[in-house]
Amino acid sequence: MRYIGLDKQIRKNNFNSLLLLIAFPALLLGMLYALVFFTQNEHQQEPNNLFLQYMPFVLAGVGTWFLIAWAGNTAMIRMATGSKPLERIENKRVYNLLENLCISQGMKMPKLYIIDDDSLNAFASGINERSYSISLSKGIIEKLDDDELEGVLAHELTHIRNRDVRLLIVSIIFVGIFAFLAEMAFRSLRFAGSGRKSKDSKGSGGIILIAIVVTAVAYLISILLRFGISRKREYLADAGSAEITKKPYALANALRKISGDPLIEAVESRDVAQLFIDNPKPSVHKSASWDNMFATHPPIEKRIELLEQFV
Repeated sequence: MRYIGLDKQIRKNNFNSLLLLIAFPALLLGMLYALVFFTQNEHQQEPNNLFLQYMPFVLAGVGTWFLIAWAGNTAMIRMATGSKPLERIENKRVYNLLENLCISQGMKMPKLYIIDDDSLNAFASGINERSYSISLSKGIIEKLDDDELEGVLAHELTHIRNRDVRLLIVSIIFVGIFAFLAEMAFRSLRFAGSGRKSKDSKGSGGIILIAIVVTAVAYLISILLRFGISRKREYLADAGSAEITKKPYALANALRKISGDPLIEAVESRDVAQLFIDNPKPSVHKSASWDNMFATHPPIEKRIELLEQFV
C-alpha cells in the first residue's frame, strides 16, 4: 500500500474527526426521536414537541459525558492498561530509539509508558502534544531487536502525526455512550420482567423493548461508523513506519513476533484494546469469520504481506 502523504492524511483525519463529532450526536438525536415516536400514546403530546423538549437535556448530558471523557482519557487509558511511566534511566535503549526518530521527523517526543506484561504489544494515545504518549509492554521491549522495536515506535509515531489517536478516542467515547444506553435499556427490561405482572408493567415492558431495539440499532450503526475509520489507519501507519525507518522488513518481523503473543491480560476493555498495534480479540486466523468482518484491525498476515512489498 502506497503511503499517501502526511499532510493529506492529517487533513483527512481532521475532517473525519469533525464528521464524527457531527454524525454521532445526529445518530443520538435520531435514536431519541425514534424512541419518542414509537412509545407515544394518545395522552402525550405530538412526537415533534416531545422531541424538542427532550433534545436540550440529551445534548447537555452527552456533552458533559464527552468533555469528562475527553479531559480524562489519558488517566482512564492508563488505569485500563496498568501502564506506568518509563524513565530514561530505566531504559536508555528505548529512549534513544524514540528520540532519534522524533529528531528525524521534527516531532516533539511523546511520553513513554511501560506495561508490566510479558506479551508483545504497544499503542499510542493522547489528543494533543501535551498528552501524546507511547506505551510498550515489557515483553515487546525485551523480545524485539533494535530495528524491530524502532519499526514499532515509528508505527506509533505515525499514528500520532496522522492524528489517528485523537480520531480514535473521539469514536471510542461516542460508541461508549451508545453501549451504555443499550446496556441500560436491557437492564430495564430485565427489571420490568422480574416485577409483578400487570397491564401497566406489560405496557412499560413493551416500551422498554422498543427502547432496546432502537438503542441496539443505534449502537450497531455507531460501531459501523467506527469501523469505517479504524482499519485503514493500521495500513497507513505501517506504511508510515516503512517510510520513516527505510526498513519495512523490520516492522514485518516485529509483527510476526507480536502475532505469536499479543494478549495483554490486564486489558479487558475492547475499546482500549483497539488502540494496540495488534488487537488480539478477533479471530484473526480465520479471514472469513464473523469476528474478522467486525475486526478493528486488518489481518496481521495481510499487513506483513504489504510491508514485504516495500523491500
